[in-house]
Amino acid sequence: MQLGQELRRLREKTQLDDGTGRGLTRAQAVRGTSVTESQLHRVEKGMTGLPKVEQLRQLLDRYGVTDPEDVEFLLEVHKNSLNRGWWSPYRLFMPSGFNISVGLEGDAKILRVYQPDVVFGLFQTAGYARAMFESAKPVDERNTEFVERNIELRMRRKEIITRSDRPVEIHAILDEAVLRRVYGGPEVMREQYEHLAELATLDHVTLQILPMSQPVYRCHQNFILMELEPSMPHVVSVDALSTVNVTDKDTEIWAFRRRFDAMRAEAAGPSQTFDFLKRLAGELEQS
Repeated sequence: MQLGQELRRLREKTQLDDGTGRGLTRAQAVRGTSVTESQLHRVEKGMTGLPKVEQLRQLLDRYGVTDPEDVEFLLEVHKNSLNRGWWSPYRLFMPSGFNISVGLEGDAKILRVYQPDVVFGLFQTAGYARAMFESAKPVDERNTEFVERNIELRMRRKEIITRSDRPVEIHAILDEAVLRRVYGGPEVMREQYEHLAELATLDHVTLQILPMSQPVYRCHQNFILMELEPSMPHVVSVDALSTVNVTDKDTEIWAFRRRFDAMRAEAAGPSQTFDFLKRLAGELEQS
């Protein structure tokens, strides 16, 4: 994303000698290079990197970038953009686009999350995750390797919450219905409630529950709003059936931020979360 941002800025800054004062279009930018217009579009959006350093040099020549320090900086960014993330071994088991979301969440400063269907992935216990995947295994025709690898991925992703160096700040809203849907039986759910209560004690984790009994606004999509470093755009990751869509479009960011803020205002306050989880655990005992 950083490389894409820099290249887009340079393209828009570069002008043709036609007196219009407008920056280059993507079609104009790639003329005379081995980069295609669609490829440049994906690179600028942070969806992919340039596979060859020569392609980056061609674009820098096209944009008139000659300062050695600027060139060196962009070459280093390019080099880093090609590094394989820790999640690479799991890519075959991820839905389309999910690898981008996983990569970004690890670099985020703040995550704002809403989940209407299941416990947020970073908050799941291994038992809950296994029960969830196992319940869908015969229907989705998944094998045991798919289940185990996805559980491993979930547990690895959770490390951004407890890491000693800059743990991510998370504000999550769960629909009450999520916590009442039983996966794996009472013991699994009791462990999951206890884990949520433990997470909620962390200074950088806020958990709110949207009550079922209240006529409040509910978004029908689960999403993650990610706030990255100040120089990077905010992004939103949205599940859409078998794909995960990640975008930094301002209109999309604004729309999901309004939805999050509306639900945050109507959800039970964070101080009520512990009592709610305790009550759910008590209902398990009685059932």
